[in-house]
Amino acid sequence: MLAALAPIVIAIISLALRLINLSTPKGFVFDEVYYVDGARDFLKYGVEVSANKPEFIVHPPVGKWLIASGIKIFGDNEFGWRFATAIIGVALILLFARLVHVLFFSPLLTAMAAALMAMDGMMLVHSRTALLDLFLTFFLLLAIYLWHRQQHWYAAVAIGLAMGTKWSALYFLVAIAVVSIYRVFTSYSGRDLIKPTFIKSLQYGFLPLVVYTGTWTGWFLSKRGWDRQWSSNVFVSWWHYHSEMLGFHMGLTEKHSYQANPWSWLVMARPTSFFYQSPKGCSSKNCAQEVLAIGTPILWWIGTLAIAIAFGFFFHALATRRFDSSLTIVVMGITAGYLPWFFLQQRTVFTFYVVVFEPFMLLAIIYCAKILLDSSIKPGVSVTIVAGLIVLIFLNFIYFVPLFTGEVINYSDWLKRMWMSSWI
Repeated sequence: MLAALAPIVIAIISLALRLINLSTPKGFVFDEVYYVDGARDFLKYGVEVSANKPEFIVHPPVGKWLIASGIKIFGDNEFGWRFATAIIGVALILLFARLVHVLFFSPLLTAMAAALMAMDGMMLVHSRTALLDLFLTFFLLLAIYLWHRQQHWYAAVAIGLAMGTKWSALYFLVAIAVVSIYRVFTSYSGRDLIKPTFIKSLQYGFLPLVVYTGTWTGWFLSKRGWDRQWSSNVFVSWWHYHSEMLGFHMGLTEKHSYQANPWSWLVMARPTSFFYQSPKGCSSKNCAQEVLAIGTPILWWIGTLAIAIAFGFFFHALATRRFDSSLTIVVMGITAGYLPWFFLQQRTVFTFYVVVFEPFMLLAIIYCAKILLDSSIKPGVSVTIVAGLIVLIFLNFIYFVPLFTGEVINYSDWLKRMWMSSWI
């Protein structure tokens, strides 16, 4: 009974951790300046502008509309900017717990799933910052969950909304479509292939595109949008605008002090500092206030090992044709959320992008925990190992909370938390 209630209790505690002092730090944190500005424009004009002139933006509208919803309810202030991500952060905990529940039907593993996501610093930082990546993560995880539940039409809508948040959702769409078509071709043959193949093409080809196009309604209805008047045919103008956006993303190679090669992401070798200052009235030698987008280190180091183990089991299952749904989801999520960045070595990228595939890293940990708990090791020993690691992750999370929430701490305490010189 306690294990069954655990995700709800954890979600409530996590909501408090996200909402308390959500207005700290004051002012814009990292890229909030771009997305909050876009949200303000959406509320006022339905499209993004700059001084009443069309503004070139490089991300679709969905995430900024969600930020705008918080501003509409709570006003144009830090709390209003960040409210939507805080709520989505809690929703992610519950959604992930639900996915683990339907995969393993274990109250213990479900509770563990909620706890692990709640104890990650990367997830907490994103939940307290008005960026787009957490919205993207939620829609992608929702799409995977619905896909696993065979609710494909709804999954297609979710992936369309994810694409309407950030284009990188396209990799997940490809992964879902490939696996879905593979399953069709291994379940049917001959003329029986036609109908299911056609349906899957509608679900993961046509419908996501329709949903994505619908997310641009404000641009279509307005005359102020960038490139809106480029052609007399609105769809030609829209296509041209997208070609410019693609050009921007492919040409983003400007050096940044916190950029990090994807090889270093899993071990948190170069986290992104979202905010840092020495508060007024306290010298830089005595005080520090930082929001560091870093995953709880021990959790991610364990997760790195768990991913390697999960992939090993997946390839073994592939060879023996004994597929496991949880392993398939882990591999799909890591492949779609992580692998593509290795092919963009010249592009400016950051460690905080890992939040998109974090649920699948955590699922790998849950899978490994299940193997350990089901192993021939004495039950007391396996439970002690799993419980010990969770306690260790919890203590590590608590230790780093000041860096996740932007608390003002002594400079010496801040320096103690810089476990690697590359974190500074």
